[in-house]
Amino acid sequence: MAKKGKKKENKADKPFSPRINNKKARFNYHFIEKLETGVVLEGTEVKSLRNGKASLDEAYCRIRGGELFLLECNISEYSHGNIYNHVPKRPRKLLIHKRQIRQIEIKLNQKGLTVVPTRIYFNDRGLAKVEIAIAQGKSQSDKRDKMKSQQQERDVKRAMSRY
Repeated sequence: MAKKGKKKENKADKPFSPRINNKKARFNYHFIEKLETGVVLEGTEVKSLRNGKASLDEAYCRIRGGELFLLECNISEYSHGNIYNHVPKRPRKLLIHKRQIRQIEIKLNQKGLTVVPTRIYFNDRGLAKVEIAIAQGKSQSDKRDKMKSQQQERDVKRAMSRY
């Protein structure tokens, strides 16, 4: 008799899980700490996220009444959702422990720190998660230096590929 064990899962067996990234946040902020949070969504919002129809470009997080909220995150209306469709830019509650919220609040009282959503994705169990980061804003010179170093790396790669 053969042993019955877990089947190995192929990448092809897993459903496609879109990741919505906040590219502007990586350019504008230094990330100090990252946290994974759950998010309260309506049914049509989940379907839009699965289709990859969301944007985090202008999104930010705020603490209101001891709860953490995701604001200005644009999740487009679901194309087949009739009168039960959601409001695209409504505030969404982030699910995180009270203890963690208090720790974030203490860090936010320090000069120049903010909470920025970095990406939205679906975990292995199929639950929507929002990755947030406690971040500090970059100065203009930091941004210029990064752009210069990226350009130099590209030039070196281009020169190396010729030879």
